[in-house]
Amino acid sequence: MQPNPLLGVVFHWLGGLASGSFYVPYKGVRKWSWETFWLAGGMFSWLICPWIGALLLSRDLFAVLHETSGYTFGMTYLMGVLWGMGGLTFGLTMRYLGMSLGMAVALGYCAAFGTLVPPIVKGEFAQKLLQTHGGQICFLGVIVCLVGIAIGGFAGVRKEKDMGNDGKSSAITEFSLMKGLAIATFSGVMSSCFSYGFQFGGPIADISAKHGTGPYWVGLPVIVVILLGGLTTNFIWCVLLNLKNRTGYQYLASHVREEHAHHGGMGSGEHGAAGSAAAGAAADLKIPVLGNWFFCALAGTFWYFQFFFYQMGESQMGNYKFSSWTLHMASIIIFSTLWGIFFKEWRGAKALTKMLVVVMLLFLVGSTCIIGWGNKISEDDDNAKAAAAAQAVQTGQK
Repeated sequence: MQPNPLLGVVFHWLGGLASGSFYVPYKGVRKWSWETFWLAGGMFSWLICPWIGALLLSRDLFAVLHETSGYTFGMTYLMGVLWGMGGLTFGLTMRYLGMSLGMAVALGYCAAFGTLVPPIVKGEFAQKLLQTHGGQICFLGVIVCLVGIAIGGFAGVRKEKDMGNDGKSSAITEFSLMKGLAIATFSGVMSSCFSYGFQFGGPIADISAKHGTGPYWVGLPVIVVILLGGLTTNFIWCVLLNLKNRTGYQYLASHVREEHAHHGGMGSGEHGAAGSAAAGAAADLKIPVLGNWFFCALAGTFWYFQFFFYQMGESQMGNYKFSSWTLHMASIIIFSTLWGIFFKEWRGAKALTKMLVVVMLLFLVGSTCIIGWGNKISEDDDNAKAAAAAQAVQTGQK
């Protein structure tokens, strides 16, 4: 089957929609700490859904993993562990830089490193991105995406000023530019390791294809290994928080014990379900445990679908599979921003700030179209060369 980059862009949009939407179900979680609902949802994101998807849609999953070399499995797993570290330090980026600036810096690093490092390491950067027409267009798309992210960060800074957040409010009382930039750099670079996981996991996809798995699904076993690494990091951290905050009982308990009632709601202080501060003082609070697990399962499944569609999109990108990471990041920001508009998070911002948001969205949507176009040109060039070579062989035979 010939790659279809334009179809790949559509798959990446679907993945971005899933990622941009996954946190919405968490709004329905009640009286659980952050570490509890994060790990509960994560069990579906990093363990249950990846294995179900791979078992149902790929061939001979256990045989494929058994045939994978120790080096390939270990490096793919390690990239998942490092990616998990990036995700866990993302909250500290928000703490020291604020939501808008922190997100722009971290996601900018993540998009740039995740897209450009693989071809540089392989020694293909100049050959693929600078010396071909399709590659130059793809590179332009990456630049447009990074500019769009920067515009989004600027819009976020203006939003904070428009709404009276001048850096002295409780949101960023610990504002520290140097410390924040250092952590954002670490978070962005580590988060980009998911992209490297697909690079190291290429042999796993090849083995899966040899076992008869179709091109759309060969990446599913790779995701299983990467997310085992991500599960390791997040599981250890969340369990440590459960022990520290004495919140481990929440997974199964139907009532909050009196001495721990204050752990519900916002949890760590940076994330959280919508708990009631007033109810926290009650002696006996009922926990909607089944409802919480339902919303966590829904959120975790949505989260998994971002990479379910990611690997489908990557399978269609042809010579520039590494550009999938830029498409992924751009799509996430597009749909998460649209959700923010839907929930009126930009209400109260000035007209110029809102216009910057529109410009950001145009840049990001444009970047996905440009990258898809560049991939399409590359595929067309390859097909034309192959057809010319076949014609030359036929002519020579005559």
